[in-house]
Amino acid sequence: MKREWSSSESSGRALVRGLSVMKPDIIKVCAAIVLIMAVFAPLAFASETDIPLPELNSVFTIGGSQIPGRTLLIVGLLVCLLGGLFGLIQYMQVKKLPAHKSMLEVSNVIWETCKTYLIQQGKFLLALEIIIGICILYYFKVLKDLPLLKVIGILIWSVVGIAGSYGVAWFGIRMNTLSNSRTAFASLAGKPFPIFEIPLKAGMSIGLLLVSVELLIMLGILLFVGPEEAGACFIGFAIGESLGASVLRICGGIFTKIADIGSDLMKIVFNIKEDDARNPGVIADCTGDNAGDSVGPTADGFETYGVTGVALIVFICLAVQAQFQSDLIIWIFTMRVLMIITSMLSYWLNSILSRALYGKREDLDFEQPLTNLVWLTSILSILMTYLTSFLLLSPLSQTHPGLWWKLATIISCGTLAAAVIPELTKIFTSSNSSHVKEIVNASREGGASLTILSGLVAGNFSAFWMGLTLLGLMLIAWLTSQAGLDVFLFPKYSSVFAFGLVAFGFLGMGPVTIAVDSYGPVTDNAQSIYELSLIEQIPDVKEELKKDFGFEPNFEEAKHFLEKNDGAGNTFKATAKPVLIGTAVVGATTMIFSIIILLNNLYERAKAAGNVAEMERFDISIGLSLLNPMDILGLIAGGAVIYWFCGASMQAVTTGAYRAVEFIKKHIKLEGVEKASIKDSKEVVKICTIYAQNGMVNIFIVIFCFALGFACFNHFFFVSYLISIALFGLFAAVYMANAGGAWDNAKKVVEVDLKEKGTPLHAATVVGDTVGDPYKDTSSVALNPIIKFTTLFGLLAVEMAITMPQQQAVTVGVILFIIGAIFAYRSFYGMRIKTVKVEGEIEKVA
Repeated sequence: MKREWSSSESSGRALVRGLSVMKPDIIKVCAAIVLIMAVFAPLAFASETDIPLPELNSVFTIGGSQIPGRTLLIVGLLVCLLGGLFGLIQYMQVKKLPAHKSMLEVSNVIWETCKTYLIQQGKFLLALEIIIGICILYYFKVLKDLPLLKVIGILIWSVVGIAGSYGVAWFGIRMNTLSNSRTAFASLAGKPFPIFEIPLKAGMSIGLLLVSVELLIMLGILLFVGPEEAGACFIGFAIGESLGASVLRICGGIFTKIADIGSDLMKIVFNIKEDDARNPGVIADCTGDNAGDSVGPTADGFETYGVTGVALIVFICLAVQAQFQSDLIIWIFTMRVLMIITSMLSYWLNSILSRALYGKREDLDFEQPLTNLVWLTSILSILMTYLTSFLLLSPLSQTHPGLWWKLATIISCGTLAAAVIPELTKIFTSSNSSHVKEIVNASREGGASLTILSGLVAGNFSAFWMGLTLLGLMLIAWLTSQAGLDVFLFPKYSSVFAFGLVAFGFLGMGPVTIAVDSYGPVTDNAQSIYELSLIEQIPDVKEELKKDFGFEPNFEEAKHFLEKNDGAGNTFKATAKPVLIGTAVVGATTMIFSIIILLNNLYERAKAAGNVAEMERFDISIGLSLLNPMDILGLIAGGAVIYWFCGASMQAVTTGAYRAVEFIKKHIKLEGVEKASIKDSKEVVKICTIYAQNGMVNIFIVIFCFALGFACFNHFFFVSYLISIALFGLFAAVYMANAGGAWDNAKKVVEVDLKEKGTPLHAATVVGDTVGDPYKDTSSVALNPIIKFTTLFGLLAVEMAITMPQQQAVTVGVILFIIGAIFAYRSFYGMRIKTVKVEGEIEKVA
């Protein structure tokens, strides 16, 4: 067993060989997707795809010079290329960093396993691309008889969305699997600063490349696609990236927590150390760290920036006076370009500051330089927001007084939230927080029971304060909008645009938000790689390191700093989750009100035609009211679906973890071996993949069917359903994310600060951590793409429903609801841990 991983390439291939021939229940489920989408999805591509964008002919006076708006956007393309180049340079710098061959071997095994996981996911996404492509071709060519070249153009942009989500996920996972071994190796010198520097460099590489690619695509549509076709391209792109992000986020979240729980519970069962090389679940855990904490967030982040941008464009085209549409679209995209510059500048300044303050320290609070980066970026972004708004929009103040500072203030509310929310999150999840210390103290006397209860308290309090914070910032945005945003066709809806700009402001420091989130999986893997490399047991390794790398290793300090940095990674993974979910909810508000504006337009059209029946059908003043039973029913339905989703995603984790634990307990060998066998590690990865894919597909079909089916029942019912999804989802996600983060770092406090591994206190906090795992990394994070996909698809679903005869729409809705209910049933009864009756016993787990 000693030479089991001696060849990184062959062992990686051995670990994943055979995974490609797995035959989970996905084939039958994919057939259902094909049937549903082939029959009903063509109807969904409705008039939103026909929304024409304005000609971008605005000219801005800056410093006495007349600058066309298109020129600003073309400069934006160059900035995006610069941001992407910066990310690639960071990638090359990390790749060139030194690492011991024993660590590189483990890192490459993890990469080979991650690569196979991504290929498996890619096959499923490819199937979705083909199905969506057929639907688009059928609708635009057969039903609307558009020219073939125009249809092909729409098709290309629709699949670019999925490809974009998948591509950035691939880059992110590769970046992390390169930097994990380099971080582990850097720890051997016994100095903390390099252990901080490498994961952040990797994170910035991912964040800048992700945002630059997404913005490059959207600018390409704006500049090089005709205004008549651009709306369809944006909608197609947004749906594609939402599908990609939903699949990768849900599946990755389930996979990682199956592996994490299966691996962690062995610490209690066999009283072994974390990441013990003899545990066959550790490699799956390392793969899951990347599948859940790298693939998911990068695809999710890519989708977040795209969908929020599309939501604002749709709202501008529907609700803003025609003469101002071009100005506002160019202004928004100029702001998006500038966030790349401010993020690069902030990173550069923070690197200089951090090296000066912490570069030579013997100890380091790893959270502090990350906090500095977040606040520095927020301040620079706010200053840039006001400056750019003044330069581009101040001429409009002659006819619309104060427009530039009002819009800048509204955006700054979101940018400030992106810095304040992480601070609030740290209060409940940081290793230094009183809530985490409360969990540890409760665990010492009350065991796992009080561990769990104390974590629930932290989660609930965090949802309270997070909700009040969002309330306050959105209230400021609303009050600012009431001071006068008279560029709208419907002034009473200006507050909705303000809420959308708050979501846009959340993203003003997007690359840095992604960077601190990506910091976590690198630190987590680095600790695992150190243990799996068995570097301390290599003969004469100290002499080898001194000869080849010029330093004498300090193994004890290395392990201490890696564990401590993992705690900081846990904290900042937790800080990114509420920012992304807050963006989803506030952005969904804009998308929901875009639907309301469409309904209002139909009402005005019916009024002009004197059609009383249609007026009553689309009258918002009557339909959207708590006196309308459809609205109450829609609110209840949305809450029910959120709780179903949380249960279904955790059920997939529970069942998969049961099978993983069952297998590991039977096959783990603790005597006479140094490392687990490749065969056993491969089997654990296989178990994680099967249950992750099955759970993800059940969830995906239910969300799809309910979104389309509920829209067919009644449009006002569906609007209330979307509002409920967003609000219930917000608080469920924040509560679960922060409770899970608190449990995670309570365990870390026991391991790092108290050094009480192997004690009853440690066992209690491990139990709390395993409860929190699906809370924070499966259910809560997946609510973000679920909310955005549902509201985005809702834009199309409503138009589909109202263009059908009512009786036909209800029939379609009933059929879709039944299909969704069947898969909701499957998500538990088809995934649960089976039991069988055995003679002499009540029942026994099968």
